[in-house]
Amino acid sequence: MTAAPRRTTVLSPDGTRINVETHGPEDAPAIVLSHGWTCSTHFWRPVVEHLGADHRVICYDQRGHGASSHPARHGYSVAALADDLCAVLEAVLAPEERAVVGGHSMGAMTVMAAADRPRFARRAAAVLLASTGSTALPGSSRVLPGAARFPRLGAAAHRLLLGSTLPLGPLTPLTRAALHYVTMAPDADPAMVDYCVRIVHGCARLPRGRWGRVLAHLELDRGLAHLEMPSVVLAGTRDRLTPIAQARHIRDLLPNCERFIEVAGAGHMTPLEAPETVAGALADLAAAHLRTPVAHREETA
Repeated sequence: MTAAPRRTTVLSPDGTRINVETHGPEDAPAIVLSHGWTCSTHFWRPVVEHLGADHRVICYDQRGHGASSHPARHGYSVAALADDLCAVLEAVLAPEERAVVGGHSMGAMTVMAAADRPRFARRAAAVLLASTGSTALPGSSRVLPGAARFPRLGAAAHRLLLGSTLPLGPLTPLTRAALHYVTMAPDADPAMVDYCVRIVHGCARLPRGRWGRVLAHLELDRGLAHLEMPSVVLAGTRDRLTPIAQARHIRDLLPNCERFIEVAGAGHMTPLEAPETVAGALADLAAAHLRTPVAHREETA
């Protein structure tokens, strides 16, 4: 088990308070991790346990998630996600320091949304895009049976599910089974399934629905051309939310994709289902593209 993280708060340009947690040695190479929809910094725990001894791992809660504040209604957009990521990078890295930036699902969409920001390009030495999509998410998802056979109906139903603010209900065997089906492979570790379910149920329903509506209309293909730094794309072969065809599409649009990793038998939650693979990809990027870090910026309360 990793030691308790060092916590700080970063203000995004619109005043949203972003909770940031740092693990590992102060002088180690920096890896910044951005989690997905309905998750929190806790989502990265299995990956941090593989990386924390030799890396400074910085995780943050997306706005409306975890311990970060909930923005006003107009504060839900991919531009706001990019603002938050850039603010975190500027706050936690020393002058001239760069990091490997990894994102899962909506966290990887955050990376894509920030791709054309000069502040991001100056700070990101390399990126990992895990279990994600860049366009037409409702039409490509395979959560509902028959979605592939009836694409228009499937896309409409997926949009409704994404934007729903209905309560997920109490933690019962039925709700656990439903989330297991949607998010993870059938043979996923039961302990990781339980962990995932607790994290998702911890997300407030209003931010869940508002972010779901943003994802339903996502279009990030243009931004991929700006991700010129070395990139790795990783996806599970049994992902229902962002099927592996989305990952291949992203790979083909990236100007500098060094590796494409298919995690055989994994679902959408690859950092929980295959944390050693995700951590290994991040560590390899850090070893290849980060120089010895300079003295880091002191954290602020």
